[in-house]
Amino acid sequence: MTGQPMVKAEGVHKSYGAAHILRGIDLEVRSGEVFCLVGPSGSGKSTFLRCINHLERIDGGRLSVDGQLVGYRQKGDKLYELKDSEVAAQRRDIGMVFQRFNLFPHMTALANVMEAPVQVKGESRAVARERAERLLDRVGLRDRMGNYPSQLSGGQQQRVAIARALAMEPKLMLFDEPTSALNPELVGDVLDVMRDLAESGMTMIVVTHEMGFAREVGDSLVFMDGGVVVESGHPRDVLTNPQHDRTKAFLSKVL
Repeated sequence: MTGQPMVKAEGVHKSYGAAHILRGIDLEVRSGEVFCLVGPSGSGKSTFLRCINHLERIDGGRLSVDGQLVGYRQKGDKLYELKDSEVAAQRRDIGMVFQRFNLFPHMTALANVMEAPVQVKGESRAVARERAERLLDRVGLRDRMGNYPSQLSGGQQQRVAIARALAMEPKLMLFDEPTSALNPELVGDVLDVMRDLAESGMTMIVVTHEMGFAREVGDSLVFMDGGVVVESGHPRDVLTNPQHDRTKAFLSKVL
């Protein structure tokens, strides 16, 4: 893990009206790293994740992915917001998997995975199909390619969503509590896919309540509360020997 960080946040602020959600976030994610964000609901984790691909506009600070400012261009001392088409081009390199699967209900699993490379990148259907079949096989759904979302379990739908994000060949994957909407017995299959991704060297930022996954797979862990980074370090260190009272109080409830 050398060179410039894949993600760099410098004093990132975000507000919704009077609610100050992010209060000066500073962090770096190295290329190839599995970076876990944990903390109570409302601490700003998901908002920060959405800022990384400019689904939310930041109100202060700087946020860059692979050395490029997200959503803005700098001229002199000023930042100018990029056009929608330029933001969309940046997003192509960032895969995102949400709590809810957001699959197209009228398309099969295979068609869901093929759609973006064909429509956004202009790939041929043959090339997109070959990759989609390979990815669905990778996430353990070779026998479900012709199924519609309504015919799949929540865990299967989430694995299709991961394959769909990977179909754009991103350099960064964002996971926003990808297992929180699943029945407990379905969580393991999704985490296994994420574990496989981590082992292949994918840079991943994971907002999660799965502390076992963070401990086993994560390279770095940040505990957020009240829109600030309270504590950070190697997951095993933070989870077994937290230094801050707020971290200790949170972990006492979830471990």
